[in-house]
Amino acid sequence: MKPSPTRRFPAQPRHHHLRRALLPALLASLFSATASAADLLTITRDALTNNAELASARAQSSSVEAGRDVERGDLLPQLNAQGNLTHTHQFESQTGTGGGASGLAGDDRFNSAGITLEATQALFDARNSREVARAEREIDQQLYRLAATEQQVLIDVATAYFDILRAHEILEARRAQERAIGRQLEQAREQFEVGLIAITEVQEAQASFDQARAERITAESNLQVSFEALERLTGQRYGEVDALGEAMPIAPPTPGDRDHWVTLAMENSPLVLASLAGVEVSRSAVEVARAGHLPTLNAFANYQYADSDRDNVSGHDSQAQVGLAVNLPLYTGGRTQAGVRQSSFQLEASQYDFEAQRRETVQRVRSLYTQVSNDVATVEARAQAIVSNRSALEATRAGYEVGTRNIVDVLNAERSLFDAIANHAEARYDYVLNLLSLRQQSGVLDLATLEELNGWLKDESVRLSLPEEGAYEGAMEIGERPRNE
Repeated sequence: MKPSPTRRFPAQPRHHHLRRALLPALLASLFSATASAADLLTITRDALTNNAELASARAQSSSVEAGRDVERGDLLPQLNAQGNLTHTHQFESQTGTGGGASGLAGDDRFNSAGITLEATQALFDARNSREVARAEREIDQQLYRLAATEQQVLIDVATAYFDILRAHEILEARRAQERAIGRQLEQAREQFEVGLIAITEVQEAQASFDQARAERITAESNLQVSFEALERLTGQRYGEVDALGEAMPIAPPTPGDRDHWVTLAMENSPLVLASLAGVEVSRSAVEVARAGHLPTLNAFANYQYADSDRDNVSGHDSQAQVGLAVNLPLYTGGRTQAGVRQSSFQLEASQYDFEAQRRETVQRVRSLYTQVSNDVATVEARAQAIVSNRSALEATRAGYEVGTRNIVDVLNAERSLFDAIANHAEARYDYVLNLLSLRQQSGVLDLATLEELNGWLKDESVRLSLPEEGAYEGAMEIGERPRNE
C-alpha cells in the first residue's frame, strides 16, 4: 500500500510542542496495533506460499509435465488442412522456322483454387514412444527436485528464525556485559579519585568497557541482519518473533543408531532419489537414440480438390487416398550411431553423479549425527560453564574487595561469564539447527517437524527494536577517559 502524501498544516505555536511529543507515541501505537509476534510455523507457511525459489521449482515441475504432453502429441492423430487461391497471367510467343514472318503470340489469364485435407496416425514409432517414456522419467526426477527445494526452504526458514533468537540472546549477554563493566569502570574512577587505586587500573577498565561496547554494537547489527533474512525467504517483514523456551529438551537423535539414519537417507533423501532418477532419464535417452535405427509406420488418408477457369472449362478435379507409409532409415551419415554413443556417455556420467551424491549424503548424515550427539554434551557443558564462571566472578570480586585480586582479574572474570552465556546460546541453537539438518539430509524434514518444534516456543517475543538515541548515554559518560591528575 502506498503511503498517503504528507499534508501541510498551518503553524500552531501553542500546540506545536504537544504535537511533537505525541507523534512518536502515536506512530508506536499504530505499529504495535498492526504488528504481532510471528511463530516458526506461521513464517514457514508464509515461505511455502511466497518463496521465490520454491515458486520457480513448482513452475519448472509444471513445465516438465507439459513436456510429456508435447512428446505424447506426436503419437496421436494428426489432421492438417492446406488451401490455395491463385491468379495466373501467362505470356505466349511462337515464331516459325521456315524464314517466314508468320507466328502466334498471345496472353492467357485464369484463376485456380485448391484444398487438401490429410490425416495421419502413427502405428509404429519407437523413437516418439521412447521420448514419452523419457519424459515420464524426467517428471519423476523433477518431483524429487521439488521435494528437495521444499525441504531446503524449511531448513532455510528455521535457520533464519533461530539465528534471530541466537542473535537476540547474544545481544542480551553483551548488553549485560557492557552494563556490568560500566559499573566496574564507574567504581574504579571513584576509587581513583580518592587515591585508592592507580590510573592504570582505570585505564584497564576503560579498555574493557570500550571492547564490551564494540561487541554490543556488533550484536545489534547481527540482530538486524537476521531479521532481513526472513524477508528474503517470505517476501514479508516481521517486527517480532516468538522466543524459544528453556524447557525444550536437549536429547540425542532418535533412533540412536547412525547406520539407521544412513539407511533412512538412502530411502528418502530427495537429492539421492533425484540423482537416481537422473540415471533412468539418461538410460531412456540411450533407448531414444537407438530407436533411430528402427522404421516408422503411419496410416494416412487425404482428400484433394482443385478448380480452375482456364480455357473457359467448368467443373473441378478431386481425389481421395487411403494407405500406409513406411520409412526405414538406411544411412544418415553416422548421425544415429553417434547419438547412441553420446547418450551412452551421458548415462555413464549420470551414474557417477549418483555415486557422488550418495557418498556426499552418507558423509553428511554421519557427520551431522555425530555433531548432534556432541551438541548434547556441549550444551550441558556450556550451561555448567555459566555456573562455574559466575562462582569464579563472585570469588574474584570478593578477593578484589580484600585486596588479593586486582581490577584486571575482575574484568577478565566478568568477560568470561558473559562469554559463557553467549557460548551457551550458540551451542543451544547449533543443536537445534544440526538436528533439523540431520533430518533434512535423511529426507524426513517436513512441516510436522517444525510444528513440533514450534510447540516449544513461548509467549515472550523477540523484537527488532534497538535502543533509542541516548539509551547508552549513561554508559558513555562512564566511559569518559579520566584525566591523569
